[in-house]
Amino acid sequence: MPSHGSLTKAGKVRSQTPKIPPKPKRNLTPRRRNSRNYRRRIVYAAQSAEAAAE
Repeated sequence: MPSHGSLTKAGKVRSQTPKIPPKPKRNLTPRRRNSRNYRRRIVYAAQSAEAAAE
C-alpha cells in the first residue's frame, strides 16, 4: 500500500506554524447560565411541543 509522501516530511507544516496563545475564556455567571438552561429546557421545549401538537 503506497503512502502519500515520505514519512520524513510528516508534521512539517504544523511544526513551522507560529504558536498563538489562546484567548482567555470567561464562563457565564451562574445566574445567567441557569436562566439560559431554563429557557432551553422548559420554555423552548414547551413551545416546540405546542407546535408539534398543531
